[in-house]
Amino acid sequence: MSIENNGEYNENKYHFIEEPFEKLMSKRISEILLICNEYDAFMLEEDGRIEERVFSEYSSLHLRFPPHFNRVSSYESALALMKKKDFDLIITLHNSGTWNAFEINAGLKKKYPEKPMVVLTPFSRKIMTLSDIDVSHSSSDYIFSWLGDTGILVAIIKLIEDKLNVDDDISSAGVQVIILVEDSIRYYSSYLPVLYETIFEQTLHVMSEDMNDHQKNLRMRGRPKILLATDFEQAVSFYKKYKKNALGIITDVEYLRKGVHDKKAGIELCKYIRKSDPDMPLLVQSSVESNRKKVEKYNAGFINKQSETLLNRIGDYIKENFGFGEFKFINTKTGKIIRTASNLRDLHHALRDIPDESLVYHAEKNHFSKWLRARTLFQLAHIFKPKKTRDFSDIDEMRSYLIEVIRSYRKNSGTGIIAQFNRNSFDELSGFARIGQGSIGGKARGLAFMDNVLKRKRKNYSYYGVVISIPQTVVLATDIFTEFMMDNSLYDIAYTDSDSTKILRKFLACELPAFVTEKLTKFLESNTYPLAVRSSSLLEDSYYQPFAGIYATYMIPNNSRDITKRLKDLSDAVKCVYASTFHEGAKKYLKATKNVIEEERMAVIIQKISGSRHANSYYPTFSGVARSINDYPIGYEKHNISIANIAAGLGKTIVDSEVSLRFSPSFPNNVIQLSSTEYALKFTQKQFYALNLRSMTFRPEVDEGGNLLKRDIYDGFKEGAFDNIVSTYDHGSNIIRDTSDFQGPKIVSFSNILKRETFPLSRILTDLLETLETSMSNPVEIEFAVNIDPFNQLHSFDLLQARPIVSGFESKDINISGVDNSKAIVKSFSSLGNGVIEDIHDIVYIVPERFDASRTEEIAVTVRKLNKKFIEENKNYILIGPGRWGTSDPWLGIPVRWEDVSQAGVIVEAGQKDFVVQQSQGSHFFHNITTFGIFYFTINPFLKDGFYDLDFLARITPEFEDDFVRHISSKSPVIVKTDGKNGHGVILKPEFF
Repeated sequence: MSIENNGEYNENKYHFIEEPFEKLMSKRISEILLICNEYDAFMLEEDGRIEERVFSEYSSLHLRFPPHFNRVSSYESALALMKKKDFDLIITLHNSGTWNAFEINAGLKKKYPEKPMVVLTPFSRKIMTLSDIDVSHSSSDYIFSWLGDTGILVAIIKLIEDKLNVDDDISSAGVQVIILVEDSIRYYSSYLPVLYETIFEQTLHVMSEDMNDHQKNLRMRGRPKILLATDFEQAVSFYKKYKKNALGIITDVEYLRKGVHDKKAGIELCKYIRKSDPDMPLLVQSSVESNRKKVEKYNAGFINKQSETLLNRIGDYIKENFGFGEFKFINTKTGKIIRTASNLRDLHHALRDIPDESLVYHAEKNHFSKWLRARTLFQLAHIFKPKKTRDFSDIDEMRSYLIEVIRSYRKNSGTGIIAQFNRNSFDELSGFARIGQGSIGGKARGLAFMDNVLKRKRKNYSYYGVVISIPQTVVLATDIFTEFMMDNSLYDIAYTDSDSTKILRKFLACELPAFVTEKLTKFLESNTYPLAVRSSSLLEDSYYQPFAGIYATYMIPNNSRDITKRLKDLSDAVKCVYASTFHEGAKKYLKATKNVIEEERMAVIIQKISGSRHANSYYPTFSGVARSINDYPIGYEKHNISIANIAAGLGKTIVDSEVSLRFSPSFPNNVIQLSSTEYALKFTQKQFYALNLRSMTFRPEVDEGGNLLKRDIYDGFKEGAFDNIVSTYDHGSNIIRDTSDFQGPKIVSFSNILKRETFPLSRILTDLLETLETSMSNPVEIEFAVNIDPFNQLHSFDLLQARPIVSGFESKDINISGVDNSKAIVKSFSSLGNGVIEDIHDIVYIVPERFDASRTEEIAVTVRKLNKKFIEENKNYILIGPGRWGTSDPWLGIPVRWEDVSQAGVIVEAGQKDFVVQQSQGSHFFHNITTFGIFYFTINPFLKDGFYDLDFLARITPEFEDDFVRHISSKSPVIVKTDGKNGHGVILKPEFF
């Protein structure tokens, strides 16, 4: 910087040369080695199109030199490539299968100790604690939580670049730093993208003032740097070294101090900083509300980590206090804001007429200098920082000085350039189309991945000409959701405790962005088939967080002759899905799974419904869910052999855990539900779901099934839809005949398909599950629909969803064969999970002799209230009850949602006479249980299938009891053990620990 002062106030009094931005950020991440399996690569490269996405973000933020990604799929291939090519950063993705990123990085770190290495892992309690992972932190420089958004990659790259360049850049230009002190992987993975977004946003705001692309690109190099400290000593070291250039410090309260976990470390850091700097902005964030008063005496801001608006509040604080927001001139007597300046031009004009007292106050506090530094206006900041009121003869002289310097700087920087105008655009792909630039969400990623696999593996027409595909699909990306929310100021109501109906009404009253409406109109011009409008949030269908059934799916007839009406129906359905992000159940689920609602963003899938029209309704021949592992192996079945549930009509029957047919594609002739005539009559499907076409309109309601019909199976048979899936009961012979032609009641048996293979379902499922499991490096679950066309023989198999499964089975050996009934409360020979739980003291159970199947909804309300109490106390419990937990049919079990039992560490489905338990595999509720590692027992003691000591429970004085439910508690822990190898489980009486 060069400033020439000739002693007079004139046009050339201050001459500003170009800032040395070209010297900044000299050490860049140019080549990145990405180590991941095939599925993770697809998630990044096909959905996010990682290189294109990062390039796009770099361009939009005027960041130059975006990195190049090189992908390998194994340690050996990584090592071989690193010998040939020099990489600046290694990022290894971790998942739940045999793939272990920590071991891969540890091996590479031994050979390349100077290379920055990062582990990117899906969020889970296990990963976040790292207590169960046999790996040293030293193998990776950083571990980050992956939430499905490629934005975290930009934060990772910039954090490492900041660390490499901070010393040189401070020396060259005096760039500023922000120090973040946080040891929680979960939280710093959320904070860093917010911090960088705020920094980029502010720098871009400055760039909007008469700059060309070259100046914008250069100025971005001078943005504030972020330094991450994970313990007290590192934080103090950063502060000592960079305090003259620090914009502010954000710190947690609890982290390591002198190698020991210290619950007051953050408070001690505030105390330490305040000894030397009374004005340094400090923001403390903690889950313990009582820490608020402790930090306020050090003039520090405080945010509770449990706040539903945590990330917004952090962003607001740093804008307010770190110099990123508007400059706010204060009335020194009242403390009120008298004027604001959002850019240098506003500041220039404001300085002319603000009161003398306000001008002096801000100058003495160096507020002008800090605000300018945050905007990379280093030359002005250097001039202003050393100036005090004593350097001028009076206040008028100081005012004139400030105004003149800024005027000269603005004139100098605006000379010889043409301002650039930018406009947003969107990307639309043929076949699988997308509207918008954001993420397409987890569910849509799974669809796109399946589509890619089908094409690459040539599975489309492998079976007698059956078309295997995904339905025609258009996805509205997450940025449209954000724009819709922001344009209509919907976050104000979305984050409140308003009931779901009120939130929905508010959303429906708003308009989608105009360019989206235009695209949807064009989409509707080319089709009139029924549409499913489905959620596809960032968090859905990840390795550890399926969010299965949490958000809404709506179906619309799309059969009106008036395209305006059809557009309104489609727009309303999209808004209904958006609103479901903030429904009560979704909020409870997010809270129960330790997620922050602000991080969730919703993409929407618009998809052709699989099926055909039958009179005034629309439905496929049957739908199903298949899993590549069997968590309830029965008899000849094995854990590693696939299992499926299928049902006539739409798939709501299965995902809502109603009656469906369970079979293994490896043993399609052996179906337990058809093992006897009595079983077939009692335990097969009686009704099915179909879309109502008669109304020709869509009713936007919280209940997503409002325009679905629940019809009798015989109706579908009469319409000719179920000829291939029904059998007939011969009353005279008391047998089931595998034909639909015989006179008599119809049974949904699928015998023609499973036994005679009139449709190659078992072979298709076996092949697809094996293919997808290999590609994902994990067990998988798929949802599908089959439509059999008896007239044209154009049968179709539509894949609707694919997601990885985290199995409850692990390698630990648990032997409970020696436990006799006298020591047990419950023994199960059909259990899910593997391991030992030793910290549960509470049992909630439905008293069998009081159970009334007609009052299960009342029971669900009681369970929900008790679960809420356990959430507040952060305790787990054992839940025991009859029938199916999580069913939507109150006559099959207790109709709770996942968030209603989220604190249950063990769930037991206990059958009774005339109330036999059937496994719930395939339901959204069941998928959440398996994903979160909940121990899950099934018992039918009256059939000598398991043991249940009700007398023991009855002798314990309850903590709570009503007509149906008892809650008991034990001072000693109730030990639970499950043996994943043979599916046996036991809940021990406390005294037998």
